[in-house]
Amino acid sequence: MMRSVRRDLPSGTVTFLFTDVEGSTRLLHELGAEGYAEALAEHRRVIREACAHHDGVEVDTQGDAFFFAFPTAPGAISAAEEMTEALASGPIQVRIGLHTGTPLLAEEGYVGGDVHRAARIAAAGHGGQVLVSSSTAQLVELELADLGEHRLKDLSAPERIYQLGDGDFSRLATLHQTNLPIPATPFLGRERELDEVVGLVSQDGSRLLTLTGPGGTGKTWLALQAAGASAERYPQGVFWVALSPLRDPELVLQSASQALGAKNGLAEHIGDMRLLLLFDNFEHLLPAASGLAELLSSCPNLELLVTSREPLHVSGEQEYAVPPFAHEEAVDFFAARARAVDAAFEIDEAVPEICRRLDDLPLALELAAVRVKALTPAKILERLEERLPLLTGGARDAPERQRTLRATIEWSYDLLSDEEQGLFARLAVFRGGCTLEAAEAICEADIDTLQSLVDKSLVRYSNERYWMLETIREYAVEQLEASGETDALRRRHAEWFLALAEEAYPHLTQSAEWLHRLDDEHDNLRAALDRLEAASEPQLNLQLAGPLGRFWYLRSHVVEGRRRLETALAADLSRTAPRARALTNAATIALRGGDTAAAKSWAGEAQLISRELDDAWGIAYARYLLGNALATEGQWARAQETFEESRRAFRELGDDHNTLIATRALAWMHEELGDVERYRALTEENLELARATGNQRMEARALKALAQFVLEEGRIGDALSMQREALRIDVAFGEFYGIALDLSGVAMTFAATGRGQESVELVSSVQTLHVEKGAAIPSYLAGDNDKAITMARAELDEAAFAEAWERGRMLTLDEAVALALATELDA
Repeated sequence: MMRSVRRDLPSGTVTFLFTDVEGSTRLLHELGAEGYAEALAEHRRVIREACAHHDGVEVDTQGDAFFFAFPTAPGAISAAEEMTEALASGPIQVRIGLHTGTPLLAEEGYVGGDVHRAARIAAAGHGGQVLVSSSTAQLVELELADLGEHRLKDLSAPERIYQLGDGDFSRLATLHQTNLPIPATPFLGRERELDEVVGLVSQDGSRLLTLTGPGGTGKTWLALQAAGASAERYPQGVFWVALSPLRDPELVLQSASQALGAKNGLAEHIGDMRLLLLFDNFEHLLPAASGLAELLSSCPNLELLVTSREPLHVSGEQEYAVPPFAHEEAVDFFAARARAVDAAFEIDEAVPEICRRLDDLPLALELAAVRVKALTPAKILERLEERLPLLTGGARDAPERQRTLRATIEWSYDLLSDEEQGLFARLAVFRGGCTLEAAEAICEADIDTLQSLVDKSLVRYSNERYWMLETIREYAVEQLEASGETDALRRRHAEWFLALAEEAYPHLTQSAEWLHRLDDEHDNLRAALDRLEAASEPQLNLQLAGPLGRFWYLRSHVVEGRRRLETALAADLSRTAPRARALTNAATIALRGGDTAAAKSWAGEAQLISRELDDAWGIAYARYLLGNALATEGQWARAQETFEESRRAFRELGDDHNTLIATRALAWMHEELGDVERYRALTEENLELARATGNQRMEARALKALAQFVLEEGRIGDALSMQREALRIDVAFGEFYGIALDLSGVAMTFAATGRGQESVELVSSVQTLHVEKGAAIPSYLAGDNDKAITMARAELDEAAFAEAWERGRMLTLDEAVALALATELDA
């Protein structure tokens, strides 16, 4: 936006108001050039008069858009209300956005993120709609409609947005169905590059765009902004896949599956959906590039945006080499980052030269800018002039921009104290960041030193985790390798995460909190496994992989979990308790994947080892798994006997959770064998014990099963209430298996009450999601689905059934849950 420097701009707490005309191209066509010019002139008069009437100062105008600043929020609200009413009957409707902040008022105008936030809020609205940020809403006494939290296209933190008046408008043009991260710093400059990248993303026939350039040029920054700005093109969402923590190319598509909520069968999940995947930091996983090409060929509406230090060299790839900042942008960026640490910072003659010396590279500028707290720009320049010519070693072979960046990181590193340098190097042992607790235990970190590294932009902090940009981490790894501490530190890292996995193991079946914690540490756990395997530590590798098997099972990491466990089991054949545990978890994962033969083999060996070790619990659990294998094969009577033995043993051991699990399996066998009364009695017994022991997961299983009896009794409302209670429990826990069971139960209730289309959508979604996760559909779940489909087919003709099935196939898990919880039954 053009700047108009004004001496009378309000300062301190300021409320910004942005307006923009909706559908200007359409209006020009409808009104003609002369008519549109007249309408536009009248619109400008109305806006300027309304704002002037309430002490608004015109900051800027561009085309048919206005930017005003108000000394008070009530004044801005009154102006917005006045202009909206005045324009309501005319041909031109404007979208209006208001946001209050405390921007810095510099010679070049307002500085800070509040201006951009106000503009983004306005851009999210529709003609005739006035949107208000939470900061503005708190300063006015009017009744405002709460539109909820929204992510704006600048990828900033979610903003609660309010609406002035009770008008009915379409959904806001904000980000939805996305996991795009919130950048650590605001997006500044790059207007030309952003327009070019967005244009290439939207270009017909260009489905794979790779942003290339050395580390530190801002590839990720630019790609995220382009993805956010392009979101309206992708109704099924825009998703980010972080690759920097990975080392195995086979995990690239698995990581994409996880980002989309589909653990396997990525192509099947995407199908015809129109969505954008952003793969970030691909350069060290180039063997996986062929998989992207195959994915594109299977998914006709999928588009990919990739950041990499080099192109992927696959068919159809469009490369965009990300340049450094334009020099003027570099100066503005340096000033903005400097003001983040010193609000009074002003540009002087040294700043442009600093930017030139740093080749206008964003990361290099950021690292230098944080030094203004201790050094003047002149002193920074002086030190840069001393540092940059002194590049030595392998850095001389690097391209000039990489050498400049390396020198900047090296300069920042050299300015650290000995304590800070040591911690900086040791933090490189983590993959995917770490908690304060882990940094203290493994790296002997203290909070003051960590905070100092954050202040100097060498370490980032978000979501209670400390992490490094990959370019900086590479330099930190070099320092760690040179320190001589590498082996000892990696050993401590592996031992600490082994202890974490051991501590988590008994809680994973009932604690969502522990599951989420292992989700956060998955990359570190992978790193620990990789290091133990590379260091020929088979016993420790097995000891770590064993408890993680339960995590992989519950989170449906079927392919990775099985591969890791098979590798660990093959490397250590000693008949120990860790092996028995790994075998039982491998058997569990095999059952989830539908490999009954492997499950029986592994569970059988686990049972033998447990007997040798006189481990009663291990024997009972292995028997339970063998019972599941028998049931999967349809050997109901033998499975019933096996489950009885397992249940008896768990009761004797006082293990309430596994007693509940074995009882549920036993009830299932009674149902298959026709003893429905015993099935119901055991299920009611389970519900009572689950509630008494606070076991919500098993409470959900019992509720879902008993809801079927209630449904058959004609108590439809009660059945649906029980099913939805179970579904809410499983959603809170985050386990796909339980959610799938609940959705199938709701589908049967829908089908029984004339909601055949919704029933088919849910069944289709459940079956599709199982395929995507590489999970076999259990016979009892398949039976529920078949019942729902049979009832729905009696209501729907073939065309309606096919349409409902296709709609269900496209649903995400969250959308299927929303359908199940929101659909009202006919009276």
